[in-house]
Amino acid sequence: MTVILLRHGRSTSNTAGTLAGRSLGVELDDRGHEQAALVADRLGSLPIEEVVRSPLQRCEQTVQPLSERRGLTPVVDDRLVEVDYGSWTGRTIKELLAEPLWKVVQQHPSAAVFPGGEGLAAVQARAVSAVREHDARLAEEYGRDVLWVACSHGDVIKSIVADAVGCHLDSFQRIVADPASISVIRYTTTRPFVVRTNDTGLDLSGLVAAPAKAESDAVPGGGSGM
Repeated sequence: MTVILLRHGRSTSNTAGTLAGRSLGVELDDRGHEQAALVADRLGSLPIEEVVRSPLQRCEQTVQPLSERRGLTPVVDDRLVEVDYGSWTGRTIKELLAEPLWKVVQQHPSAAVFPGGEGLAAVQARAVSAVREHDARLAEEYGRDVLWVACSHGDVIKSIVADAVGCHLDSFQRIVADPASISVIRYTTTRPFVVRTNDTGLDLSGLVAAPAKAESDAVPGGGSGM
């Protein structure tokens, strides 16, 4: 199975420089709506079988054009929701830089627990569990390779990619997930392969599954030595 991890488009909180978290009323700004339309153009021709999204409005708005084009009704999964930043929610990034916890979040995120909120290790656990469960469900349902989309948030996506690439959560800040970018993971019976990260390009034809061949651990689209 191949999952396209889609980060929501640029939001009003992104442009304001605040930590949105799970705040209500945070929606896409004008550029974010443009990005959502471009997502539909980029992904609309691919044989996507399902769209799963975070319950927050900015993710709902991001997948709407794509879902309409593909004739799909998105599945909402609370495990893909944004990090609960607790009392940090709504504060400016500039202000948070002065917090002692900020350095922990950047350098030792596996130990970071937001005051009144959740820890990043717990975020990774719930998000990876969600993606793997949907992936296994679709594999059983279709009995073949399936391409599907999971729309979520920056830190959530980065934690999923970190798990797939096999790096410790303490290194997840090295991964980038820009607004409206995609990161692609192919799960196999033995291990996942990270096919793309932070991709905002137009040519995604390489994500379409090739005709079935003998089962192999080789990287999709290339030899094991690549």
